[in-house]
Amino acid sequence: MASAAEQLAANINFGAFRKATELKKRLWFTLGALIIYRLGTYIPIPGVDPTILQDLFSQQAGGILGMFDMFAGGALGRMTIFALNIMPYISASIIIQLMTAVSPHLEQLKKEGEQGRKTINQYTRYGTVVLAALQAYGIAVGLEGMAGSQGSAVVDPGLFFRLTTVITLVGGTVFLMWLGEQITARGIGNGISLIIFIGIIAELPAALAQFFAQGRAGTISPAVIVGVMIMVVAVIAFIVFVERAQRKIHIQYPRRQVGMKMYGGESSHLPVKLNPSGVIPVIFASSLLLLPTTISTFSGTQGSGIMNTILAYFGQGQPLYLLFFAGMIVFFSYFYTANVAFKTDDVADNLKNQNGFVPGIRPGAKTAEYLDYVVNRLLAVGSVYLVAVALLPEILRSQFSIPFYFGGTSVLIVVSVTMDTINQVQSHMLAHQYEGLIEKSNLRGKGRKAKPKKGPTRR
Repeated sequence: MASAAEQLAANINFGAFRKATELKKRLWFTLGALIIYRLGTYIPIPGVDPTILQDLFSQQAGGILGMFDMFAGGALGRMTIFALNIMPYISASIIIQLMTAVSPHLEQLKKEGEQGRKTINQYTRYGTVVLAALQAYGIAVGLEGMAGSQGSAVVDPGLFFRLTTVITLVGGTVFLMWLGEQITARGIGNGISLIIFIGIIAELPAALAQFFAQGRAGTISPAVIVGVMIMVVAVIAFIVFVERAQRKIHIQYPRRQVGMKMYGGESSHLPVKLNPSGVIPVIFASSLLLLPTTISTFSGTQGSGIMNTILAYFGQGQPLYLLFFAGMIVFFSYFYTANVAFKTDDVADNLKNQNGFVPGIRPGAKTAEYLDYVVNRLLAVGSVYLVAVALLPEILRSQFSIPFYFGGTSVLIVVSVTMDTINQVQSHMLAHQYEGLIEKSNLRGKGRKAKPKKGPTRR
């Protein structure tokens, strides 16, 4: 984090920042959109008793629902209009991307450029509505079956409550999906990632307060508290180091002779990150892992023997849970990199069109094979890094009874989104500086043209 902040301070002229009106508009728009999101996490859905719900949720918050509530910014525990958060959209995106790899129609749309991308995005939105409706109905049925010592969590159960809950939760998810797209288009950075990021950050102070309160009560020893704080700093430094690590592939451009002069012959580097997929595999894996468990938890189907067996083996911290989580992270690391983050065929074609080549490798298919070889080796390390960081909180919870979901997944998302946002700000600042240089050169050119000519000299 420190190195990223130092680089931002070194690369950005803060005097020029005050003049970058376009960047300031984008920052203000992003801030306003995130404030609207946070306000929505405190608007409860109608017909739910918040006192009874909070009492019931606190009994299960230490499990997988606590992780879901972390992504939702506390909206699930308060059962607000944004309780589903953006997770249905992420699940729909996963399904569409998986179908793109096997469906000729979607594959053809993917190759059609901007128009095809808009059509695929529309399919993703439809899928988001369907998934959100299914999850919202499961939550409504589950809320009707929840009862505490003071009564039922639902004031007036029935068809009307289920209908209003589904409409409210689906509307909240669709609004967040639209808000994330607006942040991406009119703000800075990836809007979906920023929404998850701000939810984690907003709940962090309360989680830290609970953590230190248990330390004062003697539940957690001071040595464990100090060890966790040191480990968090070390994990942040490690994430920053790995996210900035990259392999540079040497690219050579041939020389060509025009008349009596030689042109070309330059060389450059093609940077390939150690973790090209970023934080997306962890978010995808978490979303899929949360989906069935959350539905079973809220739908009240835990009473069956089969469901009890599945939840026993798939409970948080269990070997099968950890194995499935790790496997999905590795799968999505390769899948997302090959289909979205770094398409080796497209990179090889671009190099061939620009007359660039890797020394010792023939352009075209051979270059694509070489890039596949390099990227797969990097992903072997990058995916293991993601698995190690993501499984860290599970070890903390099982070994040291950490009372909140604090560790790898949340820290990875926070650090990655912070670095991405810094890069976005730097890109806007560089674009503004280039525009200023172009304007100055144009003004100087006009000034030279407008300079009056000297009259004829007399002999």
